[in-house]
Amino acid sequence: MKKLALAGLMAVLTLGVLLVSKSPVSEANPAPAPDNALLINAAGATFPYPIYSKWFDEYHKMHPNVQINYQSIGSGGGIQQLHAGTVDFGASDMPLKDELLQKLNLNIVQFPTVLGAVMPTYNIPGVTAELKFTPEALAGIYLGKITKWNDPAITGPNPGVHFPANDIVVVHRSDGSGTTFVWTDYLSKISPEWKSRVGSNTSVNWPVGLGGKGNEGVAGIVKQQPNSIGYVELIYALQNHLPYGTVKNSSGNFIKANLQTVTAAAAAAAEEMQKDVRVSITDPPGRNAYPICSFTYLLIPKKIPDPQKGKAIKGFLEWMMTNGQGMVESLNYARLPKAVVAIEQRSLSQVQ
Repeated sequence: MKKLALAGLMAVLTLGVLLVSKSPVSEANPAPAPDNALLINAAGATFPYPIYSKWFDEYHKMHPNVQINYQSIGSGGGIQQLHAGTVDFGASDMPLKDELLQKLNLNIVQFPTVLGAVMPTYNIPGVTAELKFTPEALAGIYLGKITKWNDPAITGPNPGVHFPANDIVVVHRSDGSGTTFVWTDYLSKISPEWKSRVGSNTSVNWPVGLGGKGNEGVAGIVKQQPNSIGYVELIYALQNHLPYGTVKNSSGNFIKANLQTVTAAAAAAAEEMQKDVRVSITDPPGRNAYPICSFTYLLIPKKIPDPQKGKAIKGFLEWMMTNGQGMVESLNYARLPKAVVAIEQRSLSQVQ
């Protein structure tokens, strides 16, 4: 399965080359800059784009000569552009394991930046309630085994809600996506069948469903298609006023995604991250932990050829871990635990 998953990601990354090679970051999203400006190019995950955009803007105000140009093209595209050498650093919701790093010949340090969540959003005519989803229901829907909205696996946890006997329209991402990695990582943990048949990756061979590009593509299909269900990131759902359900966690509680429940999901990871920051926090222990959460990462080369860029990037990282964390909750992200910040500050010395 590992070989298949790696092959799947490599296929996505190859597609990323075809898509992004026609419009390099510096051309696709040019930013006017003073003659003495230091322009740093980056690309990757869409999930953290709102906070990254704010961070890069605020850092530029404090350091007018440093301009960070970030293209939100998805985790797969960010990894590929970093591999191709067309950006100074990348961003991914999926931490890169050693096998993939060796395959792509990447010598990087991975810095968690914020915490976020992915949740089910739906459009069921006549149903306005905040629905409760069990792990079994979500896995069954995405495996194509639960096909009707009035299936007992859905109606059981939602007494009093009148569900139609209509077919469920399943919606997923069509692009290589860190959001998909988080969603499928969760499904792989709670469903042995999902793990063996589909697995977790930024792009998978979906058993059923329609594909939409980006959060906006998934949300667009769900809005337009009655009786549909999809998955989107918390920040996107809140900004676009999308309905989303609670999910039953490992303690048996139905939990809604918010700052407190996302932070609770990371509580048990700090000790594990002392050994390796590349952790999965889906389906975590904890009475109040939302079960579909993840860190998102900046992928920073250990050797940055331009010493000025290296100094600027390290300066930004130090600021991001400290003062920058004070901005994240206003955008509905959860800040890094203090223990994780301490780990990252020690890791800064690896970037030269």
